[in-house]
Amino acid sequence: MAFDGIITYAITKELSERITLGKIEKVYQPGPEELLIHIHTKSGNVRLFISCNSQSARVCLTAGTYVNPDQPPTFCMLLRKHIQGGRITEIRQRESERIIEIDIETQNELGFSVSRRLIAEIMAKHSNIVLVDIESGKIIDSIKRISIDVNRYRQLLPGVIYQYPPAQDKISFREITAETELPHDDRALMNRVGGISPAVSRELLAECAEHNDLSVRSAGPAERLVRIMDSINDGTCIPRVYIDDGTPREFHITDLTEYECLERRDFGSVSECVEYYFSNREASNMVRQKAVPLLKSVQTALSKALLKKKKLSEDLLNAENSEKYRLYGELLTANIHAVRPGARKVTVTNYYDGNLIDIPLDEKIGASANAQRYFKKYSKARTAIHEKQAQLEDNERDIEYLESVIQAIEAADSVPLLESIRSELESTGYVRRRAKAAQRKRKAPKPEPYRYILSDGTQVLAGRNNIENDYITMKLASKTDVWMHTKDIPGSHVIVRLEDGRTVHDLPAELIYEAASIAAYHSKASGSTNVPVDYVPVRYVKKPNGARPGMVIFTHNQTVYVDPKIPGEHR
Repeated sequence: MAFDGIITYAITKELSERITLGKIEKVYQPGPEELLIHIHTKSGNVRLFISCNSQSARVCLTAGTYVNPDQPPTFCMLLRKHIQGGRITEIRQRESERIIEIDIETQNELGFSVSRRLIAEIMAKHSNIVLVDIESGKIIDSIKRISIDVNRYRQLLPGVIYQYPPAQDKISFREITAETELPHDDRALMNRVGGISPAVSRELLAECAEHNDLSVRSAGPAERLVRIMDSINDGTCIPRVYIDDGTPREFHITDLTEYECLERRDFGSVSECVEYYFSNREASNMVRQKAVPLLKSVQTALSKALLKKKKLSEDLLNAENSEKYRLYGELLTANIHAVRPGARKVTVTNYYDGNLIDIPLDEKIGASANAQRYFKKYSKARTAIHEKQAQLEDNERDIEYLESVIQAIEAADSVPLLESIRSELESTGYVRRRAKAAQRKRKAPKPEPYRYILSDGTQVLAGRNNIENDYITMKLASKTDVWMHTKDIPGSHVIVRLEDGRTVHDLPAELIYEAASIAAYHSKASGSTNVPVDYVPVRYVKKPNGARPGMVIFTHNQTVYVDPKIPGEHR
């Protein structure tokens, strides 16, 4: 992770310039390991975000929105008591460590001025947030209490004298000068210099590797590190995030040559860079975490539906082969005199084709009873054909629905969208309702379908899940708009909005292909070519009573074949 000592130094410098002398207006704790502090400064209100989560520990200013719990946690209440209303006097980095100290002047219950220090330790799984009384050096409390059972060297408990993490025998990166001799191996360099990450260590040596002159190579890492520090101090550094397929991979304030093949995004401040990296990475991780159990539940239901389809098909095939029972019954009735009591079979002439036929018998009953038994089996089989066909049709609709849900889950790119899909699955009975959901009805999220603009300015909507598919098709679209969907392939409903009295007949062929390519893109066939897409005026699209979300029937459709792509502007 690139939140090393250099980033800590840069963020500390930025915070020192932005929030020193600012007044702490409010303290919130959105999550178990997160703090959100509202600060009033001379240049306006800002929000400081501090996280000690092992996967996303950071300190930065934020513009993001966070949901606070109904009941403030204990540590949040303690901070409100001790630092809310206080003024920030100084912000510093502890040597070259990933430790940021925020000194705060405030008043106690008696109105006397006291000094507090909020310490953010950004150290992966050992990250923590600690409030210390500066005068006594004692810990008031920490967001994660560390007892002697966990760490015999360093306890973080109320009343204990605060101790810094053990110092490492390294040179601080802030003490490096251009003349400092540094090793030319990345591991050795990290062992020698404190506060640099593996990525920065490799980057410091990347420039040196291009030269053969040993005298140049020996001074290279130090010179480059000095240039990085100078860029921070004079404000010329450019924070950047390297993005791989939409997911942030790494960030820093200097070039990282090994990530040059990835997309790069630059930012105007270190806080913006840090916030973008972690919020998007957390979102990607959260989406994956929430998608996995949903996907597993739906895939399990789909497997059961496919197994049921196989069994129903076998039962239907057996029922359709029941004509022989009627024949046996008729032949036995016509040849009762030929059946000997206690016989296990009888051979009679089939008067339909003149051939001899063996009819199995139940020796415990008479010929007439055997005939009635075959007639009942025939009648039961004929009834089963209608029942099995109806069940098979219902099961086919379930399979179609579940496949559409799987496609929506795999395409989901946000937690709210997955929550909407989960709510849909709860309402259809495929996922068990959560306890909180059973106790109180959650507010349904506002539909936010994808919006695109075709080359002539026509607007196109695409649902992100089945609930939105129903919304844009049955409520939002007018009767003259054009509805599109991939043919026999799970995907989104796509609506082409037509205004000024236009109809589908007024759409040029190139616009139909352009819109159809969007429908193909938002489908299970997004990675294929020559995808069939049906299109029809919305007036011919109907939703049967009791149909699953997103399931419709339509007539008067036409089909085009397109390659999946987004031809218009994505809003």
